[in-house]
Amino acid sequence: MTDSRIPTARLGAGGPEVGVQGLGCMGMSFAYGPTDADASRATLERALELGVTLYDTADAYGAGENERFLAPFFRAHRDEVVVATKFALSIPPDDPTRRIIRNDAPYVREAVEASLRRLDLDVIDLYYMHRRDVNVPIEETVGVMAELVREGKVKQLGLSEVTGDELRAAQTVHPIAAVQSEWSLFSRDIEAGVVPAARELDVALVPYSPLGRGFLTGSFANADQDLTDDDFRRQQPRFTGDNAAANAALLAPVRTLAEAHDATLGQIALAWVHQRARVHGLPVIPIPGTRKPTRVEENTGATRIVLTEDELSLLEPIAEKVAGDRYADMTFTSAGRE
Repeated sequence: MTDSRIPTARLGAGGPEVGVQGLGCMGMSFAYGPTDADASRATLERALELGVTLYDTADAYGAGENERFLAPFFRAHRDEVVVATKFALSIPPDDPTRRIIRNDAPYVREAVEASLRRLDLDVIDLYYMHRRDVNVPIEETVGVMAELVREGKVKQLGLSEVTGDELRAAQTVHPIAAVQSEWSLFSRDIEAGVVPAARELDVALVPYSPLGRGFLTGSFANADQDLTDDDFRRQQPRFTGDNAAANAALLAPVRTLAEAHDATLGQIALAWVHQRARVHGLPVIPIPGTRKPTRVEENTGATRIVLTEDELSLLEPIAEKVAGDRYADMTFTSAGRE
């Protein structure tokens, strides 16, 4: 595997230059079954060697454990990395399995202080509102976030799973550097409203789950049969039962292109996401997650694959044929409010 560093892209109009592919760190301590701390640490180091500089976490990942796990790596490489974390998913003390969406000012302030402590940082480079509480005006929440910027606790602001109109409303209060939403061959709902708004406002798109939570790599075909009981993908409709079987059949053109490029399925899926930057005319910085150094090598290799227009046309019909929603409850997504 070559050690060529990946290209860079700007994180929003006034944001920093970062590697054109980031790293989603959630799975290193949460959601995807058994973890391996040593392998995850090696993955973080290997990613940095390859030019990955945007590292994504959240206070809800493992109830803060993911932020604590990442803290030593961030301290060791503080001048080389851009740290992104999120607030909004409050965990009730009496039920750690539940998540309550909160965007109110007292909670935002409480959350940022807790993240700063866990991360052992003086400032967070990119601070996202993880999910939208429709009972709190977005201008109010972004107003509090803007105060955190003025106070030197946060450098750049981001939003996750917001609609195009919500993004425009937020931008009237303070510049937004990035919008994080699911975007992949299987999930393209943001192209209707969010992507045009981001392009209009010079906001970067940070696609999470660009590999369809691993389904697009062919690493599993049915969550009920192939994944451990504690893997949350067993709760997602498109990965179980008849939906999983129907969706597995949609990978045929991805396999065809992988063979043509001597690449993996995941690399073709990621190359497609990277080429959304040219197709839609805005910065696109996907954050595929992995816990293995070999996988981060594979993922960054996708930045060197260019699909032709004919090849892109083979992939175009996939999303509209996907069976099942990406979440059992879509009200918490931008698609559920568009």
